[in-house]
Amino acid sequence: MLTILFDGIAYGMVLFVLACGLSVTMGLMNFVNLAHGAFAMLGGYITVILMQRLGVPFLLTLPLAFIGVALVGVVLERVLYRPMYGKNHLDQVMFTIGIVFMAVAGADYLMGSSQQIIKLPAWLQGRFNIGGVGIGKYRLFVLVVCGILAFSLQWGFTKTRFGSRLRASVDDARVARGLGIPVNRLFALTFALGSGLAGLGGALGIELMGLDPSFPLKFMIYFLVVVTVGGTSTITGPFFAAMLLGVADVAGKYFVPEIGAFIIYVLMVILLIVRPDGLFARGRA
Repeated sequence: MLTILFDGIAYGMVLFVLACGLSVTMGLMNFVNLAHGAFAMLGGYITVILMQRLGVPFLLTLPLAFIGVALVGVVLERVLYRPMYGKNHLDQVMFTIGIVFMAVAGADYLMGSSQQIIKLPAWLQGRFNIGGVGIGKYRLFVLVVCGILAFSLQWGFTKTRFGSRLRASVDDARVARGLGIPVNRLFALTFALGSGLAGLGGALGIELMGLDPSFPLKFMIYFLVVVTVGGTSTITGPFFAAMLLGVADVAGKYFVPEIGAFIIYVLMVILLIVRPDGLFARGRA
């Protein structure tokens, strides 16, 4: 039972890293980016290409996946996304869904439709036992990396000048510009950060979630569930929502495989009935 709990938390950590970039763009930038999964898929394929074709060590591929996808995010933000900031959410949804299908078709053409496999370093393979609990080495690695990321993001958006400037820019961009805040640059950096986190999550998630051209469509609903249940006003909400949903998903598939992932949808409905604004959102006046 404890092994399932640990595996579920590790899975939830990957979901958090994948979804927190979406939480950033939706909550801090008020932009609905359903193409977020395409950035995660790109990070996964960067890792696969670097490892399989260029022989780059796994640990080095992680920052390279983050940087590579962040750079792509900067370019796309300036060329495609920026004109959509002022549009309504329906226009943003339709626009980003179009990007998803283009990314799926492009990945299928360039990389093929088969599931991608990477070989982890020997020190990340296998399990070890602590008090009778089987702990996967790679899952423990994911737990540590994602935990550090979660703490860093929460601190960065709530305790730093960058975070306060970003919130001010989202609340009223015109006033923020009048105060000398470089709004466009902040939005570009934030979008790059969200894209890079998606790419890092895609790289970390290859071993746990698999990777093929259908990845953005397959896991889009998971990202949305994490952000919806956790709320978009903080990083803490999506973090705990991802943990809860990760454990529920792994436990459900283990104990009742007949209904599989259906359990997380039931849990989502219950949580939204109890907390319609998200787990850590402020109550309505």
